[in-house]
Amino acid sequence: MNLLLRFVLFCLLLPCLGATAGAQGVSFPDLGTALPSHQDVTYLDLARMVIPDLKAGTDGFYGGTLPIVMRHIEGPDSGGSPPPTSSFPNAAVLDIKTGGKDRLTMLFDLGDSPDSAEGFAVLALYDLSGKPKLLDAVNVAVDRSSYFREPNRLSLGAGDDAVVTMSTHFNSNQGYVGTALIMVRDDRFQLIDMIYTFDENVCAYRRTQNLAFQTSGDNQPYAAIKVTVTDATVPGEEDCGEARSEASSHDISVTYRWDKVVSRYVKGSDAFERLSAENAKRF
Repeated sequence: MNLLLRFVLFCLLLPCLGATAGAQGVSFPDLGTALPSHQDVTYLDLARMVIPDLKAGTDGFYGGTLPIVMRHIEGPDSGGSPPPTSSFPNAAVLDIKTGGKDRLTMLFDLGDSPDSAEGFAVLALYDLSGKPKLLDAVNVAVDRSSYFREPNRLSLGAGDDAVVTMSTHFNSNQGYVGTALIMVRDDRFQLIDMIYTFDENVCAYRRTQNLAFQTSGDNQPYAAIKVTVTDATVPGEEDCGEARSEASSHDISVTYRWDKVVSRYVKGSDAFERLSAENAKRF
């Protein structure tokens, strides 16, 4: 997908998926801007820890070649290769807490993978408490374009946050979204779950699947996380030459709880996997 199309898609997603969510702290600083806590360090310096030869171009974009080697957040069987060259105007920046410490995350959408239908998007974790250093970097792309998704971060306790990202693409009447729920442990990203949803807008109806997140502090050391998909159908207003669809809406919820034995979050059901399988029949 070329840069113009990515920019248009980004603008379309701002109101419907909350990519701006200023109250939650996501920002898009120019990479040449100095860090508030380190006036002698720029966001470009941080980005070069991921793409070593990244530099400013004459068109307002920053370009470079291959990023450092990194794993995919879903594991070794997921993801494709990074593009040989990348160009982007900025990166999404989000402050989080992990283990009671302040950390900075940056999300770089590098574009299309040369050997996968997915894109390649880097989620990077930085420690800015002293000399800035890169702690971890993972590819979070499961579709063509990737962003932070509202609410962008979730509080798992007094000193820990989870991060929410999304990858998506659209065709003429269908939208595909993969939402990653990610925590940080020992300064490394760890996937809690990947949730796939599907929107459809045809003459007879519009069907959407929207996500909501809720945490509760009844599970230590990390809060339980309840994720709800609201699957709603709204009938179309035109005569489509077929039976009119009925309005409907129902919720599908899964709760994730921390399991001390396996040291990870465990889901309470496979409801989202069943939803994804049902959605696949409509592709």
